[in-house]
Amino acid sequence: MPGPVQNNGLSSAASALQMLERKQQVLANNLANASTRGFKAETTFARMMGNQLAKADTAIDLTPGTLTETHNSLDLALEGDGFFVVDTPAGERFVRNGNFRLDANRHLTDEQGNPVLGENGAISLPQGTIEVDATGLITVNGKPQQRLRVERVASGTDLEHEGGTRFIPDASRQVIPPTERTVKQGFLEESNVNPMSAMTEMLTVLHRYGAAQQTLSTIDAVRGIAVTDLAKPV
Repeated sequence: MPGPVQNNGLSSAASALQMLERKQQVLANNLANASTRGFKAETTFARMMGNQLAKADTAIDLTPGTLTETHNSLDLALEGDGFFVVDTPAGERFVRNGNFRLDANRHLTDEQGNPVLGENGAISLPQGTIEVDATGLITVNGKPQQRLRVERVASGTDLEHEGGTRFIPDASRQVIPPTERTVKQGFLEESNVNPMSAMTEMLTVLHRYGAAQQTLSTIDAVRGIAVTDLAKPV
């Protein structure tokens, strides 16, 4: 019967295929969101599960994207780390996409209509000229209204994507002091996906996937020969 080396080789090759399939899925999703403002790319890595073979896992790359000037007073971006906070039906969520707008009641919302939160809750603005300073303080015709909530998580925290550009906060969340944040009015943050790098990596993954498939086929063929030989009468 097949020995442990063959079985281990078969399991390793199958595990490699699964990891490469997951990596390809992640890269494809990154590429699909290369033009999605505020999107953060995912990366894959191997996680050891006790004595089992490595499993594919993902992490979010929080590297800031390029800021593009729009001259729209309700477009906001953050330099450096941090997130704006919105209130969704599922709870508070972090966003980097600051493409905000005013609804019919002049509440500041994100693209999906979720309220953008300030230090005192939802933000409602009167008619007038809207200005936002680097600390996130919103003024209308020079009169202070509310300061935006800008939060961060502890270094190394692995946030979870939700809905493309939203993230689920974890227990390490904390407010960034106004003097330690930089809000830029009239700018939007682009996706941090590098399309050329992602496409090159996809081609590499496809090549490795083909090699792993060939290895799996070879091991399977060897096992078949071994089983056939064992079945022959001595």
